[in-house]
Parts: sequence; structure tokens; C-alpha cells
Amino acid sequence: MTLKNHLKDPRYYQIAVLTSLVCFGVVALDFGIHWQNAVTIVATALGVQLLGTHYARLPHFDPLSPLITSLSLTLLLRTDELALAAAAAAIAIGGKFLIRFRGKHVFNPANMALVTLMLASDQAWVSSGQWGSAAIGAFTLACLGFLVLTRARRAETTIAFLLIYASMLFGRAAWLGDPLAIPMHQLQNGALLIFAFFMISDPKTTPNSAAGRVLFAAIVATIAFTIQFIYYEPNGPILALIISAPAVPLIDTLMRGQLYRWQRPAARARNPVKGVY
Repeated sequence: MTLKNHLKDPRYYQIAVLTSLVCFGVVALDFGIHWQNAVTIVATALGVQLLGTHYARLPHFDPLSPLITSLSLTLLLRTDELALAAAAAAIAIGGKFLIRFRGKHVFNPANMALVTLMLASDQAWVSSGQWGSAAIGAFTLACLGFLVLTRARRAETTIAFLLIYASMLFGRAAWLGDPLAIPMHQLQNGALLIFAFFMISDPKTTPNSAAGRVLFAAIVATIAFTIQFIYYEPNGPILALIISAPAVPLIDTLMRGQLYRWQRPAARARNPVKGVY
């Protein structure tokens, strides 16, 4: 495959953006990321991907998706235990090989790992991602994420989620008589933006049709708002995504669309399953 065809794969852009965020966060924002955790997560994810490639008899080892998952976990997961960092990577990558339906993995890998560890251990938590209230920082992150989405042709998922979720936040502020600065501050959250641009938009775990993706985004936004502001539980969007994930097969049944493939080489165009991990 030529270099030009490789660069058409949107995962290269995702990796570049997420790597930049990790580096910027460590150098400029002091995210509190332990390099040992980062190395453990990446190494474990690649190892499990290699084992899964052999188990599923895939034609070749593809490191791109596990790298994206690893970087997302590095940005959001916080733990002082290397064993838990390794477990997160193993759960994330292993789950996409083991929990599948009609050629797609059901749960977003990073999302499943985060929720599993949060429920199973009090020594793992999700970073709040509050990287400062400066609008320019959130705007820059949003623009970088939007670049990734346009390459992946899944922009409607994120746009719908952010519009609906923001509308609920501003509606709540208006109902309570709060100043608009409060919902603006709630939207300027690094974890929320990473979720919107790199997690809910995952083309392998969202509906196949554009209308289905908008409906899915509305479901996630509604559940996230309910968890966060009615039940006052943290990490509403992350919990909402794993709750909503089983609805994707139903949406795909009702609103048929084309199964997404990162690349469509001519030699594999007739194989709907191989190479979609």
C-alpha cells in the first residue's frame, strides 16, 4: 500500500492529535500523568492486540487502533497502580475482540476499560480534565478534534452530542437563574472534549447511518445530563456511553447504513469482517 493510501486513514490524525495533547499536558499543564503508566498502557495494549490478531486470524497486525485507545486512557485514567493501568489496556483491547455483534465491537474500548476499573476499584479514577477556564485552550482542543472527525467522516456524532448537551446545560442555567458563565465553564472541560471528539465519535461503535448517529448522540447526551445533573454522579458522559452502547445494534437494524472501514484496499473490499478490529 502506498504512503498516500496510508495517510488517508484518519487514525494517523487521531494519533498525532492525542500525542500532542499528552505532550502538551505533561509539559505545560501538569496533568499528573506517570510515564510508567503510559508505557505500561501502550505496551499492554499492543501486546493484547498482537494476541488478538493471532486469535482472530487477521491478515496482519494493526497497531493504530490500540495506540489511539492507549493515548485516550493515558489522558483520562488516573491510578497509582501499574497493575491497574495494565488491566485497563487489557480490558480495552481484549473487549473489542471478545464482545462483538455483526462485525462490530459493541463497546468503545477506552470507555469500557474506564467504567470497569471505576466500578471495580477505588484506586482508579477518571481525570476531571479541567485544564483551565481559558476559552482559547478549549477552542484549540475542539479544532484539533474536529480535524480528526472530518477525516473520519463522523462529525455529526460529536456535533449533535455537543449541541444537545450544551442546550441542556444552558437550559438548566436559565431555569435556575444561573449566569451563563456556569454552563460555559462546564463545557470548557478537557475530559468532555476528549469524550466528544475521540470517544463517542468512534466509527466502530457508533451506528452505521448518519441519522442513527444523531439519534445515538441524543440518547447519550440525555443520559449523561441525567446522571450528571439529576442524580449528581460524576463522569456522566462516560457512564452514559457504556449504558447506551447496546442500543447501537437496534439502531443499525432500524436505520440501515454502511459498515465503516478505516481503509478499503481493493484486495479486501469483499471481506466485511477481517481488518475491522
